[in-house]
Amino acid sequence: MSKSDLQNTRIENKLPVAREGLPFIIPGLVVTILLFYWEVYPVAILLGLITLFTLWFFRDPERVSLAGEDAVLSPADGTIIDIRQLEGVNNITGRPALKISIFMSVFNVHVNRIPVKGRISGTTYNPGKFFSANLDKASEQNENNCVALDAWNGQRVVFVQIAGLIARRIACWIREGDQVNAGQRFGLIRFGSRVDIYLPPGTRTEARIKERVRAGESIIGYLP
Repeated sequence: MSKSDLQNTRIENKLPVAREGLPFIIPGLVVTILLFYWEVYPVAILLGLITLFTLWFFRDPERVSLAGEDAVLSPADGTIIDIRQLEGVNNITGRPALKISIFMSVFNVHVNRIPVKGRISGTTYNPGKFFSANLDKASEQNENNCVALDAWNGQRVVFVQIAGLIARRIACWIREGDQVNAGQRFGLIRFGSRVDIYLPPGTRTEARIKERVRAGESIIGYLP
């Protein structure tokens, strides 16, 4: 299977869990069964519980949205921790923008989804630190993957996958030039993290601080 085909299987995943989790889940299940067979019950129970948590963490439910094309869908499950208007030039978009930050705890679904229909104009991986993802400095200093998207109406939307305190693996399954649809899977971050999205000036926000949102379903704004 080519790398492109492998990426597509992740984007179009039909399993109840993200394929990124299978290397953790399958060995855990096998070893747990063997430990029960060998009657090493205390270790088997502990490993079984860890495996069940891993299975739950990598869950990948189907999501459907009936929102119109101008709606901006949340790119991540989690809690909105920051909404701010950025005036002038900023390091991410180079222009004014509405920034919305979503914190993903270990209890959230960690599969990320495309916020609006359009074309991927570029992706940039940036190595960095691993501060707690709910801190302001995480946006600028943590390891991250930045995705720029030219929306169907010509507006530029940028969203950034940001590693957290214990998240040490960012997966992105899309590439420059890809045509994408709102709500489509595009990546995953392991074990607690954050996604920032930068929307063009004039975007009408529907997001609220401390609001819980669901990737590919919750509407966080409308493009101008």
